[in-house]
Amino acid sequence: MAKYNGPVCKICRREGEKLFFKGERCMTVKCAFERKGFPPGQHGKARRLKLSDYGAQLREKQKIKRYYGLLESQFRNAFEKANRRKGITSENMLIALESRLDNVVYRLGFASSRTTARQLVRHRHILVNQKLVDIPSYQTRPGDVIQIREKSRKLEGIHQSIRRIREGQQLPWLLLDKAKLEGTYLERPARADIPVPFNENLVVELYSK
Repeated sequence: MAKYNGPVCKICRREGEKLFFKGERCMTVKCAFERKGFPPGQHGKARRLKLSDYGAQLREKQKIKRYYGLLESQFRNAFEKANRRKGITSENMLIALESRLDNVVYRLGFASSRTTARQLVRHRHILVNQKLVDIPSYQTRPGDVIQIREKSRKLEGIHQSIRRIREGQQLPWLLLDKAKLEGTYLERPARADIPVPFNENLVVELYSK
């Protein structure tokens, strides 16, 4: 499967948005986006292109796809499934992306970034309803309980990430029990409860052409 192995900070600079690929580092002065808030490349500082409607739609699609760490085919499949569901396609798509197991692990605070969360899932550290799940794209459902596997509860990276969570930071559709290292997916989130700075409607416009 194709995979991007280049410098991820350049992606944030290219998209003009912090995508939090490096967890805690993204919140410090070491963040490349803070130090170089312009597109990468020799002419990055001078580049001030005015995007066409198509260009804006494409950039928004790329931004959301990279934010959740998906390949093009994975993202297109997520859109197609959302389009077949009842309701607003753009919201259905975003809710499905937020319901991915790797994203839920990240949102609960078990990992400092989605990349790390994906590794936790793939390396078989995560249980869903007491069953081992190692598929990052697994769709969690209301009522699902996500836990750290017993053998993995001493991993320092998990505890460091959990300690960074403060009161009031938890999303209303998730419930975290720090002591038990488990969380519950309470309900499908409303669009207003998903803290992402995207205009997902542009993706629908792009794929509807």
